[in-house]
Amino acid sequence: MDGSLVSVNRIKLEDLMTLEQYDQERPSFRQVAMTHKRNRQGSIGPDIILCFEDRTTILYQIQEMLRTERTFERAGIQEELDAYNPLIPDGSNLKATMMIQIPDVEERRIALARFVGIENCCWIRAENEKLVYAIPDEDMERATTDKTSAVHFLRFEFPIRTRDAIKRGGHFSIGIDHLAYQHSLDPTPVSLADFLRKDLKEPQ
Repeated sequence: MDGSLVSVNRIKLEDLMTLEQYDQERPSFRQVAMTHKRNRQGSIGPDIILCFEDRTTILYQIQEMLRTERTFERAGIQEELDAYNPLIPDGSNLKATMMIQIPDVEERRIALARFVGIENCCWIRAENEKLVYAIPDEDMERATTDKTSAVHFLRFEFPIRTRDAIKRGGHFSIGIDHLAYQHSLDPTPVSLADFLRKDLKEPQ
């Protein structure tokens, strides 16, 4: 991991708007952030979306969380920064929020029981390299033996060969190989792939 890159990407107190400032800027900031976020999403089959996070998406989430909870004290703001900063990629990896989106409540309940362990089955493959499986939910456990969660946080930590293959513009795919859910983006759409390549920086 490149420490200098982590430092540059990290969101600090001085990067945030106050609640009053954010209230004024929110309409325009939200529009930009949501467009940016949609460009970084990929649908893996009919029910699952991966949203690949970066500094902009996480900054938006922090500002929204502070607004919702009306947090203005320095200690509370720092707690949010400490919780969300680890979700920003640091150059050797990609980080994503996995969302299981099934509108019907009963169908979703049944699916979450069928999808136990699915967070361990998400992968990225570059050209002829081996599958790289996501490391899920490093902050806390979100699944039980009976059901998985509708939301998981994933880190794809790449070997140098895989990272270099993605960066140089090679074909790569994203998929899930759970017994009850096997789908992939193959290849990854060019627009999404271009965004993700920018997240992978040369080590110093």
